[in-house]
Formats: sequence, C-alpha cells, structure tokens
Amino acid sequence: MAAMVEQMVAIVCMLGGVSHIMAVVSVRKKLTVETPVPGDDGGTVTCEYPTVQSVVFGYLSVAFLIACTMFGYIFVFYPYKGKSVPQRVMLKHTSFTICFYIAFFTFGLTANLLLWTTIRDQAHLTNNVHSDLICKTDTLGVGSIFSVYSTMLWLAALMYADNARGMF
Repeated sequence: MAAMVEQMVAIVCMLGGVSHIMAVVSVRKKLTVETPVPGDDGGTVTCEYPTVQSVVFGYLSVAFLIACTMFGYIFVFYPYKGKSVPQRVMLKHTSFTICFYIAFFTFGLTANLLLWTTIRDQAHLTNNVHSDLICKTDTLGVGSIFSVYSTMLWLAALMYADNARGMF
C-alpha cells in the first residue's frame, strides 16, 4: 500500500512534535541546584548534582529531529500515486527549492543547538565543571523552538512537492 500525502504529513508532524516535546522536557529538567563540596586542599570545589534526565531527553529530542528530517527528505521524493518525479524536475520549482534548502538549514541549526547544549550538560555532570547554566538553558529553549520551525518547513516542502508532482 502506497503512502498518501496525509499519512506522510502525519508522520513528519508526529516526529517533529515529539522532538519539540522532548526538548521542552529537557529544559524543564535542567540542572538548577548543585551542592558544592570543598576539596581536601582547600583550593578545589567539586559539585554534586541530583540525578537529572535532561541529557537523556536532549538526546531523544535530537534523535526524533533526525528521524523527522529523514522521513521528510524521503517523503519529498517518494513516488506516490504511481508517479515518480525526477529530483531535477522538482528542484526547478523555485518555491520548493527554497523551502527544501531552508528546511535542511534549520535542521542543521536545530541539531547544533540541541546537541551542543546536551553534550555540555553531559560534560557538566560527568566532570563536575562550573559553567553558566542560564545561557545553556536558553540555547536549549531556542533549539526546541527551532525543532518546530524545522518540522513546519518540512511540511511546507511536502506541500510544494505535491504541487510539483501535480504539474509534472
């Protein structure tokens, strides 16, 4: 059974929505309070953190964002309704091309924001290193918003791909 455009849109929306929700949960589960423990030499301070799941939710958000982009890319060029349209024909449509490339750009930006923050959190937890938590939380929040933008751009690319198929 061939996938319909509505099914493709539903899959991309679901994956993008879960990516956004995971990023928001990761922001809400952020490190806020640590317990400083002075070292034996008096010059070092080690921090003990409560158990947090922000790193897990951050990586899950990135995984769902990658899945959303993969399915978006596959579905844009997927032959449905018995029509296989060559990529060069699809890329001749200016609206589709612009939306397609912007969707990839926002995916890269979003993945960068989410991964940078999540990896820094993981390093912060494992190495007990002090750094600015407010800046990192804001970056993760921006990444969660951009995951919604990326999903919407993939939906627009699917719409333009359907129009390009109709003209072919």
